[in-house]
Amino acid sequence: MAKGNINVSVENIFPLIKKFLYNDHEIFLRELVSNATDATLKLKHLSNIGETKVEYGNPIIEIKINKEDKTLHIIDQGIGMTEEEVQKYINEVAFSGAEDFISKHKDAEKEGIIGHFGLGFYSAFMVADKVEIITKSYTDAPAVQWVCDGSPQFDLGPSDKKDRGTEIILHIAEDSSEFLEEYKIRELLLKYNRFMPIPIKFGTKEETLPLPEGADKDAKPEKVIVDDIINNPNPAWTKSPSELKDEDYKAFYHELYPMQFDEPLFYIHLNVDYPFHLTGILFFPKLANNLNLDKDKIQLYQNQVFVTDEVKGIVPDFLMLLRGVIDSPDIPLNVSRSYLQADGAVKKISSYITKKVADKMVSLINENREDFEKKWNDIKVVIEYGMISEEKFYEKSDKFALYPTVDHIYYTFDELKDKIKDQQTDKDGKLVILYASNLDEQDQYIQTAKQKGYEVLLLDSPIVPHLIQKLETSKENISFVRVDADHINNLIKKDENTVSILTDEEKETLKKEIEENIDSKTYTISLENLSKEDAPFILTQPEFMRRMKDMQQVGGGMFGMMGNFPETYNLVINTNSPLASEILKKDNKGEKASIIKQALDLAKLSQNILKGKDLTDFIKRSYEMIK
Repeated sequence: MAKGNINVSVENIFPLIKKFLYNDHEIFLRELVSNATDATLKLKHLSNIGETKVEYGNPIIEIKINKEDKTLHIIDQGIGMTEEEVQKYINEVAFSGAEDFISKHKDAEKEGIIGHFGLGFYSAFMVADKVEIITKSYTDAPAVQWVCDGSPQFDLGPSDKKDRGTEIILHIAEDSSEFLEEYKIRELLLKYNRFMPIPIKFGTKEETLPLPEGADKDAKPEKVIVDDIINNPNPAWTKSPSELKDEDYKAFYHELYPMQFDEPLFYIHLNVDYPFHLTGILFFPKLANNLNLDKDKIQLYQNQVFVTDEVKGIVPDFLMLLRGVIDSPDIPLNVSRSYLQADGAVKKISSYITKKVADKMVSLINENREDFEKKWNDIKVVIEYGMISEEKFYEKSDKFALYPTVDHIYYTFDELKDKIKDQQTDKDGKLVILYASNLDEQDQYIQTAKQKGYEVLLLDSPIVPHLIQKLETSKENISFVRVDADHINNLIKKDENTVSILTDEEKETLKKEIEENIDSKTYTISLENLSKEDAPFILTQPEFMRRMKDMQQVGGGMFGMMGNFPETYNLVINTNSPLASEILKKDNKGEKASIIKQALDLAKLSQNILKGKDLTDFIKRSYEMIK
């Protein structure tokens, strides 16, 4: 039995591994199963290129718990190790066997060899106070056994193992006894290894065989005990899109997220070989009534090994509401393979994903416009956020971004422009796009605009203020105005003049009378010569002020630092309304004040801002008027 010291560059690396390298001790199982997978895939590669006559067969990885001995076993049927290889790959900490293998066999990377750092094996010492390796190489070399108790000393000697492959035996430490529980190991295998490329056996299960054709009606199906293979070695994202149907994508979505009962709206299959390797499938979920946005996230894999579902950086912010899988061996991870490191490759991958999503949106709207329109409300926040935050995405958005009207007609921007340019171009040649954010609250203004023959968009997502700001600054000679921002004649100014029935002197008197009976800090009064059919008092909020307030509410960068905007409104007085003349005629100051307050409250009521004591006073005053 040989004895020796593990070659490390510090006095004792194990405390460092245990305390600092891995934040989460459960990672040990991911690392050891990944090593077992590597060993199996190496053998497959050597077999494929004819460097070994050993029959590859149908190898599996087996995980076993022995509660009596307090051991956990990870057993593979892979390439195994000779005594020299144990010395080289186990006793030289941070000498990665995978990297050494890939350097000799350049094509091996295509086989999905996982390891990069050579430290994964030592994560075992986070949960074990002794680790054994029993291994036999695929060559004729004799089997060997390696034993270490977590100190730099090890024992290395012969073993009577007959079959090729490696068995890792962890003697679980007292403070890690949870890893001897079946439910815990199953949970970890399903979390990290459920899509590993080699079948993973964890115990057995009972299955019922289907009855053969023509079986007697009283025949009972036979039950058999089979290996419990807990992973799917060939998940959808590893296949070519030509191999998959819509049902396959939907089935994979529910395999990823078993608690999601809605079908995904769309899916995007990612597959790129240059300038980086990346595969994956992204799904647009139904967002409207979803309560699991924080729970069901995009999952990041590296060669089918789960890394994290914190994918900020590699996935653009606007796509963080999507679900699915991204798998890339080129994603730079920290040494414990637990999180992303900042890198130029990450930005390239993020740009690629953005482009693929934009291209998918173009194809979807071209292939089935009607279906795309039906799903618009479920995806619009993602699309609109992308238009604001990703310039490359915005540049393509005119081909698929939709602008629905209050009558549920959907236009692309160019279609909208062609539809409204004759009616909604003002006297200065600017195209004015009217929109509403709430059908019920702004109905009065919507109907007035429609009577003029104008189209009114329904833009009701929370980020609309930012979106229209983006559109106004990037497109020429357009402006968006909410339909209740002013009287319709002022929203789209034409070369039309309406004569007032009041003299200039009467107008001044009317304005003074109203100013005396309202709060001058909240309302800015303007007199307009409107038609007799228009409301006598019209309350509007300036587009700029309202938009800044909306931006502030959803987090508007500089707008969030400007403090709260005051509640200010324009009060438009229709000088041609019968009520304007009635106010001027009244001699009784009390009656005059009552009429002005009533008209103002009616205007506030139309804007849904009459509340509290003002509403109570309005109701009381209204009853007194009809006594």
